[in-house]
Amino acid sequence: MSSLPETSVPTALDLTLDGGALTARLVDFPSVSGDEQALADAVEAALRELPHLTVDRYGNNVVARTHLGRAERVLLAGHLDTVPIADNVPSRLDGDLLWGCGTADMKSGVAVQLRLAATLPAPNRDLTFVFYDCEEVDAVRNGLGHLVAQHPDWLAADFAVLMEPSGAMVEGGCQGSLRARITLTGVRAHSARSWHGDNAIHHAAEVLGRLAGYQARRVDIDGLEYREGLNAVGISGGVAGNVIPDECVVTVNFRYAPDRTVDQAEAHLREVFAGFELELVDISPAALPGLSQPAAQAFLAATGGEARAKFGWTDVARFSALGVPAVNYGPGDPNLAHKRDEHVSLAAIADVERKLRSWLGGAE
Repeated sequence: MSSLPETSVPTALDLTLDGGALTARLVDFPSVSGDEQALADAVEAALRELPHLTVDRYGNNVVARTHLGRAERVLLAGHLDTVPIADNVPSRLDGDLLWGCGTADMKSGVAVQLRLAATLPAPNRDLTFVFYDCEEVDAVRNGLGHLVAQHPDWLAADFAVLMEPSGAMVEGGCQGSLRARITLTGVRAHSARSWHGDNAIHHAAEVLGRLAGYQARRVDIDGLEYREGLNAVGISGGVAGNVIPDECVVTVNFRYAPDRTVDQAEAHLREVFAGFELELVDISPAALPGLSQPAAQAFLAATGGEARAKFGWTDVARFSALGVPAVNYGPGDPNLAHKRDEHVSLAAIADVERKLRSWLGGAE
């Protein structure tokens, strides 16, 4: 493996570096959400040097594509931003481990994308590489969401791989998430004369009882088991130490399997809490794994034949909304994402690149 680059802030990307060295170079570009321009500039410049790709840019989102007339098109996507730096830039190498902000989430995945873009001029499937900004912040700023809204044709594909950290294992689709507030009302009164009031907090008992007795589904989709969950994640109420409260709010979160649409998930939530005032405050659709698709089957075979369900929400849901089956697959450990001691194994980066290269018809 080649030596890692100097730790000074780079200005350009050398796509002849191996995956570990390229990951280090990417980490050494500070790119906290909202400050990705320098890295997006470097990615665009490096990709425009490759004659087999056409390159488009919208804001700090860069899309590169082959146009070989293959029967299938595969899209590989990764975000350029990181959470705020925590004294962990520049990168640091210690044996097989590369330490630094974004090593796991997800500059190691982006490095694999760039390596494949540079070294696969004639893959067995047409390829689209998407590098986008602002994944780690509010959804309204998400660069992939902006591309979906403004340039959906750039994202046309038969199958997509989101290079999210997955421990070098395929994680299919993702759960959907609904968050809602249930407002309980009562009558305010002095606590010394409580019979003049109606305690709204006490009314939460029935809501909590329904939650405690809720039987969550386990759903098999494409051989992956998704476990749903419905839980209280917050409760608020109370006016003062001598006042019977007239309002209490219970916030619930429903994590649902990708066989439900958003409308179906909402209908189920309203059925569970029939008789209560319910306000949806956050909606994220689920994504089907699409592992029955031919491209996905070939992908699974190339990566070891094993997959697990994705517990949590990722941007694969945006591809699912476009009708593109998608999976999560990247070298980083998701348990290390956003941590001060974030790191990635160089061996995992090399392994993920090797398996993707094999799947796409490249030489070992």
